[in-house]
Amino acid sequence: MKSITKSKLAKVAVAVSVLSLLVGTTAAANAATKTITCYKGTAVKKVTAAKPKCAAGWSTKKPVATAKPSSTAKPAASASAKPSSAPSTAASTPVKSSGGSVAFNGTYKGKIAMVWSESDVRATSVTGSGSGTVLGLDELTGTGSSSPQSQCDLFDGTGTLSGGGNTLKVVFDAKAKACAADGDAPTTITISKQTAEIKGGTGKFAGATGTLEVTGTFKISSKDAGTSESNAISLTLSGNIVTK
Repeated sequence: MKSITKSKLAKVAVAVSVLSLLVGTTAAANAATKTITCYKGTAVKKVTAAKPKCAAGWSTKKPVATAKPSSTAKPAASASAKPSSAPSTAASTPVKSSGGSVAFNGTYKGKIAMVWSESDVRATSVTGSGSGTVLGLDELTGTGSSSPQSQCDLFDGTGTLSGGGNTLKVVFDAKAKACAADGDAPTTITISKQTAEIKGGTGKFAGATGTLEVTGTFKISSKDAGTSESNAISLTLSGNIVTK
């Protein structure tokens, strides 16, 4: 009787052991198949293990999607950026020209000082300030002379245009004439479309050539010998300067 009871107990013990083994095996199998989802930016991957864990840089937290802007704004200019310096239009240091022909058209207004003698009249000083396309040559100085015998007579005249450390020398050709509006003073003298030749210069106009057309007016008050006077004068010069 006792042996039968022991046999039954042994069988029960074996059954319990087998049941425990089955339960443990099932739990281990369930633990091995645990899966988690890992995120990194827009990348997604699943990790399955007994104790799954996301790799470095990955997280189980799903990132929140952000809306893309409709347009990319241009970055504002830095306040610390240095502005570019604009070149000076009238540099004090002469600059040599690279060569070519350049248009010139300027009007000079100023004064003409004259002295009359028995045989001629001399323009001892002509000065004026220029405006227009004068290429930086905004000052005019000059001299001249004539031996008037009629209302229109030949005259000699030379001038220098200057500015920005550069100069241009001009000389009226031998056929240049000036005409008086009246036979006697006071009257207005007109220089109409006369030719002046360019005779070189300095700075960027060194060796310059070309011709300029000159038109201008001034008044005289007297033609008596020994008389001197200073009157307003206006001269317009236009043409092309050929530089080397």
